[in-house]
Amino acid sequence: MLWQRCQFHLQQNAQAYVPKKEMKAQVAEDIRNIFNAPNRVEADRLLKLTQEKYVKIAPALSEWMETSIPESLVIFHFETSQRKRLRTSNMAERVNKEIRRRTRVVTIFPSVESCLRLITGVLVEIDEAWGSGRAYLSMND
Repeated sequence: MLWQRCQFHLQQNAQAYVPKKEMKAQVAEDIRNIFNAPNRVEADRLLKLTQEKYVKIAPALSEWMETSIPESLVIFHFETSQRKRLRTSNMAERVNKEIRRRTRVVTIFPSVESCLRLITGVLVEIDEAWGSGRAYLSMND
């Protein structure tokens, strides 16, 4: 099973390993270049170069990159047209936001089942919207 970590959140996590504030922008750019590589081979090459760049000046960052960044490169198994929407967790976050918005109105549910019915209804609505042409992600591209 493939697992794609959100590139946005991974980029944010990287900043915790940057030892100097003035390095943060450069590290962010280096990681962005890896994520924006045209293919997995190039991404792996850029990752190796970037790790080597920081091995002496930021060893914790270099070690973190070696283990964490490959988890966000699974996206290269997908078509280029699909990568933009799958590289982050925006799709899942949007669904969760809609569920929170709809359940917040009710405030108190009489039972777990009533809550599940509402959430199921919200998910069915989203599925129907995506299936009727307003697709967030099209697997036909």
